[in-house]
Amino acid sequence: MSAAIEVKGVRKTFRVKGGLMGKDRHVVACDDVSFSVAEGGVLGVVGESGCGKSTLARLILGLLEPDSGEITVEGQRVLAMDRKARARLIQPVFQDPFASLNPMARISDIVAMPLVAQGTFGRAEIAAKVEEMLERVGLSKEQGTRLPAELSGGQRQRVAIARALVLRPRIVVCDEPTSALDVSVQAQILNLLAELRREFNLTYLFISHNLAVVEHVASDVAVMYLGRFVERQPTETLFAKPEHPYTQALLASVLTPQPGLGVPDVGLGDTLPDPANIPPGCRFHPRCPIAEPRCSVETPPLKPRPGGGVECLLVP
Repeated sequence: MSAAIEVKGVRKTFRVKGGLMGKDRHVVACDDVSFSVAEGGVLGVVGESGCGKSTLARLILGLLEPDSGEITVEGQRVLAMDRKARARLIQPVFQDPFASLNPMARISDIVAMPLVAQGTFGRAEIAAKVEEMLERVGLSKEQGTRLPAELSGGQRQRVAIARALVLRPRIVVCDEPTSALDVSVQAQILNLLAELRREFNLTYLFISHNLAVVEHVASDVAVMYLGRFVERQPTETLFAKPEHPYTQALLASVLTPQPGLGVPDVGLGDTLPDPANIPPGCRFHPRCPIAEPRCSVETPPLKPRPGGGVECLLVP
């Protein structure tokens, strides 16, 4: 099966100004990231806030340019593509449906925007495509006449999905698409995304911090830490037998509804990782509960696994 998304050695850093007296710092968002997503597959990317997930999404969408490395979608270099051609191939669904929608535009006009931008569709054709897509995501023609503020959060996210799919792209990048929604609405949106993937044979890159959501939607899972994939495995394998200590800690951090158990202690401490000050050796070793002295000096190689691999010196 051919790769819909292929990322090779991508690195992206940002310069953060230090103010009047401080020195500028360079934040490493993605560090030599390589992976591929098969056509029709769903890769879930998980990790703590600030690990580089959203930067990776924007790089794949062509909204950011990598410092080095190459990103291709269906064999075409993202940055070499015409913007209109890229929009026909790959589309985003972002986290906050209210922030990503023009508050002064009618819903039908918001969904029509990608068609209008292409400049090749007539008014009647645009109206028909918009009405069809709104109906497909569970919105009525009457709701198409409203403003975003007149819809619920779940309905606004349906609008964002309709806008992303109205051009019938083949790849969708979902960046925390349900995190701003109520739990009951999350399930509805996830089921809708799953139905649309099967119906249109879509490929998803699904970014989330919610492990339960990723387990539900993804065929493979990549765990990101300080700009790198430290583990990638098929979903069932990763959740049944995680190998990297960081993956194990993430899974142990999931809250349980069972009364009396309290909040889990995953042993990672209170200090968050600093992407502007990446430690030598294994970047996870300062927080790793099983780290050995060599972990602070040796960079762990990728140990291949079916469908991915693990970056850890202590994993056989």
